Amino acid sequence: MNKQMQNVMQRRVELLVRIDAQRVEMAQSCRRLKAPLSFADQGLAILRYLRSHPVLVAGVVALVVAKRNSMDGLMSGAWGLWKGYRYVAMLATKLL
Repeated sequence: MNKQMQNVMQRRVELLVRIDAQRVEMAQSCRRLKAPLSFADQGLAILRYLRSHPVLVAGVVALVVAKRNSMDGLMSGAWGLWKGYRYVAMLATKLL
């Protein structure tokens, strides 16, 4: 019985060491994925926002189409799109 108990205890120690090594490996994997998953979450938040505000999207598209007649209008539309993007990005960071 003593020999059997020693074998069980030895196996338990081996398993605990293995579990600890797997825990460290899992933590490293999660650390590497944190930034890409955060970026994906922000993208999804922006898409959800745009999906819930179709009038805003239609207005931006109409603005771009209406001002496309001249280079000045195109640059103005691009600047407006950039400001809109920054606004939505700011909202997305507040939501998260």
